Amino acid sequence: MRIGELARRTGVTTRAVRYYEEQGLLASERSSSGQRHYTEAAVDRILVIRELYAAGLSSKTIAELTPCVIDGKATPELLHRLAMERDHLDRHIADLAHTRDRLDAVIAGASSTLHTGIPRRRRTTSSETGGCRPARDRQPGRGIRPGSHT
Repeated sequence: MRIGELARRTGVTTRAVRYYEEQGLLASERSSSGQRHYTEAAVDRILVIRELYAAGLSSKTIAELTPCVIDGKATPELLHRLAMERDHLDRHIADLAHTRDRLDAVIAGASSTLHTGIPRRRRTTSSETGGCRPARDRQPGRGIRPGSHT
């Protein structure tokens, strides 16, 4: 089948099909006029590729895993690699949750300022300032203000 039909049947663009081929995820044969032709198996292969992309895997990882996944031959190595990818996603999700929590704190502070007109002072930890006090805690020529140190 030609590239347009393959794209239509799998719900991807022709550009995506060409990209999969460039990445070594998909193979085609060329006609004498240079047109790409794909086998029926390419439909299932693209559906698997899309599923792996949706799971967050890179094209390099997909290229390494696709032969095992397509053939349905689960090996201990395949299962280990998939578990490693899942662990990577878990760490990324935890990082994103931490980032969301920090953004929530910024939103709460901005909301408080909007409603009260008074800026909300945030306590800065020494780990955030590299052990140094922020400039607002210093008086020119005086060092740290009394009562501002912990």
